[in-house]
Amino acid sequence: MIGLLGSGSWATAIVKILLEKKDRRINWWVREEEAIPVLREEKHNPLYLSEAYLDTDRVNISSDIQEVIKKSDDIYLVVPSAFVHRALKDVPRDLLQKKRFISAVKGIVPEYTTIITEYLHDQMDIEYEQLCIISGPSHAEEAARQKLTYLTVASTNKEFAEQVRRQINCHYIKTTYSTDMVGIECAAVLKNIYAIAAGLCRGLGYGDNIIAVLISNALQEMTDFMQQISPMIGYGDFNADGRLRQFESFAYLGDLLVTSYSQFSRNRTFGNMLGYGYSIKAAQLEMKMVAEGYYAAKGVKEIIKGINHHMPIVEAVYSILYEKKSPEKVMKKVLENLH
Repeated sequence: MIGLLGSGSWATAIVKILLEKKDRRINWWVREEEAIPVLREEKHNPLYLSEAYLDTDRVNISSDIQEVIKKSDDIYLVVPSAFVHRALKDVPRDLLQKKRFISAVKGIVPEYTTIITEYLHDQMDIEYEQLCIISGPSHAEEAARQKLTYLTVASTNKEFAEQVRRQINCHYIKTTYSTDMVGIECAAVLKNIYAIAAGLCRGLGYGDNIIAVLISNALQEMTDFMQQISPMIGYGDFNADGRLRQFESFAYLGDLLVTSYSQFSRNRTFGNMLGYGYSIKAAQLEMKMVAEGYYAAKGVKEIIKGINHHMPIVEAVYSILYEKKSPEKVMKKVLENLH
């Protein structure tokens, strides 16, 4: 039995994808109790992607997270990274032990400054063989509208990954397999920070020409970071120096591009608003959705400080978000030093 934790845009889109198999039933944890009657009766999520039809006759919807976990074998985790620990911290560890988790979260758990799979392994005692991730390039809005989308399913357990691929493959979702679970997760964290930088540039009035150079530099910065931390993270079938990691593949470059350029990118939108002059709090309130890059910038800053590594774009975004530096001055300096 499949369970899903989360009720935001991407969670709603994945529910729709899973229900494309007409004989499938799923369990769904929805934190917002007021949304549950509407979901059951109207077959739409009133809070996110309200245009997406969901056959909720085949869904057991509950606001009790432990009930959903208990009744499920494979559990899709689609909670914003900032709230993952809050959601899981009171769940008994023995309830999690035999479950398999598929993370569709693209961020860092702020309480521990770790990516999701490391958090699940280190804090929830779940073996890596029971973990899998789904990565983009993907926006919930397009998936919900059945636009053709390619996803990467990554795990050290190929059999598990193949089962996940069968669960989500449909006429508009195509998948590929990778062993590089941790590397792809790290890239998904970084691309949200770079999308904020791209949005900042747009809001400040810069054009496509310089933003393209910014993103090219971001890809190189990402590559350098991966090679720097390679001794500390697992690489699956990849060499420690990262030579076999395909940064031009869609799990890396594709996800970076769509998040930096798409109208649906909440991180780009967040940066855009800051460039226009919004305060951080005002931008967050108006968006009503979580921009993962906001939390990721702080987490990555802590990591690179610990390893004495320099990442100019990440550090620029961090200084704007957490040190209240001028977006105009900071981004001007960054853009003048691209190569």
